[in-house]
Amino acid sequence: MAARKGVLTAGTWCCDHNKLVDHWPSEDGLAVIISEERRGGGSACNMAIDLKKLDSDFLVETIGIVGDDDDGQLLLSEADAHGIERGRLRVASGMRTSYTDSFSSRATGRRTHLFFAGAGDLLNPDLFDFSGTRASHLHLGLPGIHPGMDAPFAAEDNGWVAVLKKARAAGLRTNMELVSAAPDTISRLIRPCLPLLDFLIINDVEVGALAGMATESEGRTNLAACRQAARKVMDAGAMELLVVHFPLGAIALTRSGEMLSKPSVRVPAGEIAGANGAGDAFAAGMLYAVLEGWTLADALTLAHAAAAASLRRVGTTDGVLHWRECLALAERWGWRQDVG
Repeated sequence: MAARKGVLTAGTWCCDHNKLVDHWPSEDGLAVIISEERRGGGSACNMAIDLKKLDSDFLVETIGIVGDDDDGQLLLSEADAHGIERGRLRVASGMRTSYTDSFSSRATGRRTHLFFAGAGDLLNPDLFDFSGTRASHLHLGLPGIHPGMDAPFAAEDNGWVAVLKKARAAGLRTNMELVSAAPDTISRLIRPCLPLLDFLIINDVEVGALAGMATESEGRTNLAACRQAARKVMDAGAMELLVVHFPLGAIALTRSGEMLSKPSVRVPAGEIAGANGAGDAFAAGMLYAVLEGWTLADALTLAHAAAAASLRRVGTTDGVLHWRECLALAERWGWRQDVG
């Protein structure tokens, strides 16, 4: 019998109400909306779609919950359009689908999110059924915005721990995605999960929150602090691979102690529509390459290439291409000389 291979994404399915603005205003200020659109968003949705865009033949299943409104129907339609197995994606009657007002600034390329939980408040460990899955890996998120998961569950610190234990009992290997919550929230919810993770792909701010140290100052990554934080987080968990990404590059740390760094793609300024979803695209490229048996160096290359492709569109997944096209785009644009 062939070994299982594929990803079951689980957790947040929300509708992104994307708006491109000329700049992000101060309070009581005014900005001009240049364009707007509705797209799928959230950790489970973005990873699922990105993986299928990287390779349409790759097995992707999902677990989550949406409302029975227009936003929910859009999410179901997007899952179907990309060939995602959604038998475990529940529809909550009479509930509004979780949504995010996502603003991308054309002036800076940075984004700001305003989140409405809606049906996402119903997410709890009992909804995670792994029986019959054909996937080999679980991608789980987002701690900090689902009260039914963030709270203690049975004898566990929180629902995320309970779900990870259930996944491991079903033979799934595990990865988590975090959200830009307060550092103490990230630490409180995620540190109990670290012994139950096989992979962790996060950004520089998140690894600092888990390590209890600053890894960024005035928008710039402190690379030495980032490496130190990565080692501290690795020591606190069971991960075989920890990857930390940031605008200028990424570092990857293995359980054996190998640390590899890779600069990011030199994306032309005129090609950047927004950073919304770039982190998801990076994680999808990394996870896909690792599951396909690529070397760590090649996996980092694809992760950066997928993130670079994502930057070309305001939507979280619209810019992602087949993995060969992502790599070709990155080679055409070229690479930064160092990670900072």
